[in-house]
Amino acid sequence: MTQEEARIFSEDDLLPVSALADLVFCERRAALHLIEGLWDDNPFTVEGHLLHERAHEPETETRGDVRIARGLRLRSLRLGLTGKADVVEFHRVDCGMRNAECRVEDPGLPASRPPTTEHPQPPSVAAWRPFPVEYKRGRPKANRCDEVQLCAQALCLEEMLGVEVPAGAVFYGKTVRRLEVVFDLKLRLETEAAAARLHELIRAGRTPPALYDKKCESCSLINLCLPKAATGRSAERYLAQAFVEKAKESEPVSQ
Repeated sequence: MTQEEARIFSEDDLLPVSALADLVFCERRAALHLIEGLWDDNPFTVEGHLLHERAHEPETETRGDVRIARGLRLRSLRLGLTGKADVVEFHRVDCGMRNAECRVEDPGLPASRPPTTEHPQPPSVAAWRPFPVEYKRGRPKANRCDEVQLCAQALCLEEMLGVEVPAGAVFYGKTVRRLEVVFDLKLRLETEAAAARLHELIRAGRTPPALYDKKCESCSLINLCLPKAATGRSAERYLAQAFVEKAKESEPVSQ
């Protein structure tokens, strides 16, 4: 393990878990959000916001052998990430002893208390395994941006709760189906690399140049990023220059 990999981040250094999805989708998009502070909505992002708001409603429920906690706060000082899980399901599993795979009962909690980040051990004679669920409005994507974001949530849960989180799911609004995701070694390494790259990008403080691709057409930042026109330039500087040029065109011509 390198010195960088062994680093423990401070609270002030934590970056959003959701930014990993941006990074894997497009590093320029991640930089426009976090470095240049640019944001814009389109119908897709509005639908996504509404879906997440419903998922984050502060309530818990029990459905048989599954306890559901919504809007759980997440943090990993090892990866330097923070955020909120849409849903974490705690699945009851048979476990006769404390081990790395199960969360065992805490007799000190009242029976009506749901699992939370402060009191993550729901009372039961059985054990409970966390299963994060991320909500997305669209469909499964060709890249692994959604899987990486979900895996990062699992890594946060493992660090916070001291348990193994082997799998989770992404719920897609368009297909109204779950895509189950297994957090194998390959995905875990990809997620850790993405977190390291995100911090590297933010520390550098430079927005990567625009590279137009078909996926740009569905990006909410296309009118700010201007991938066909702003190649190699900061979107903020490009827009400022365009404003100056437009102002010059509006100036009256001296006789």
